[in-house]
Amino acid sequence: MSIAWPQVFLSCVRRRTGGLSPAACLLAVVMPVGWLTYGLLIGDRLQEVTNILNLTAGVAVLVALLATQPGLRSARTLRGAGGLAGAVLIAIVATASAAALPQVTASRAAGMLGTVLATGAFVSALPQPLALLRDRARDVSGLSPARFRLAAGASGSWLVYGLGTGQPAVWAAALVGLSSALTVCAVLTARQARAGATVMGTPQWRDSVVTRSLAVAGV
Repeated sequence: MSIAWPQVFLSCVRRRTGGLSPAACLLAVVMPVGWLTYGLLIGDRLQEVTNILNLTAGVAVLVALLATQPGLRSARTLRGAGGLAGAVLIAIVATASAAALPQVTASRAAGMLGTVLATGAFVSALPQPLALLRDRARDVSGLSPARFRLAAGASGSWLVYGLGTGQPAVWAAALVGLSSALTVCAVLTARQARAGATVMGTPQWRDSVVTRSLAVAGV
C-alpha cells in the first residue's frame, strides 16, 4: 500500500518530476481502476483497499507531473501517452461490463478481467524502463529509488500471493511488475554510481593550482 507514496512525496511535495514517463503515470491511474474492479468481483478486500490507495497516489503523481511540466499538457503529447492508457481502460470497462450479463457470473467476469489486467500489467510496465534505457542522459531527479525498491518487494509478494491463491492473473502481472521495477532500480543505481565517481574524481581546481605554481616557478 505504501509503494507509490515516496514518489508522491517527491513529486507533490518537493515538486520533482524529472524522468517520469507520462504514459507510465497515466497507466498508474488506469491499472488500479481495473484491479479495484477485479477485487470487487471476487470479493477480495485486500485488492480493494490496496488499489484505492494506489489510485489516489497515481492521480496525485499525474497531477504533479502535468503541473510542473507544462509542455506535457499539449494535445499531441497527451494523445500519444493517453492512447495506450485509453486502450487499456476500454478493455477493462468492456470486460468488467460482462458481469452485468445474466449468463456471465462474477467469477467468470473476474477471470476474463484478470486476463486483460495481466496483459495491461505487461503494457504498463514497459514505458518507464524503456524511457530510461532509450535516453541514457535523461533527467532522473524526479524518480524515487525507494518507490521502485518497494515496487520490487511488493511485486515479489504479489507473485507469491497469486501463486498461493491460484490466481494466474495476479502472479503473471506481479512477475512483469517485478521485472520492470528491478530494471528501473538497476538504471538508477548505475546513474548514482556514475555520479559518485564523477564527484570523487580529480577536482578541476587542482590542475589550475599546479599550472599556476609552475608558472610562478618559471617552468
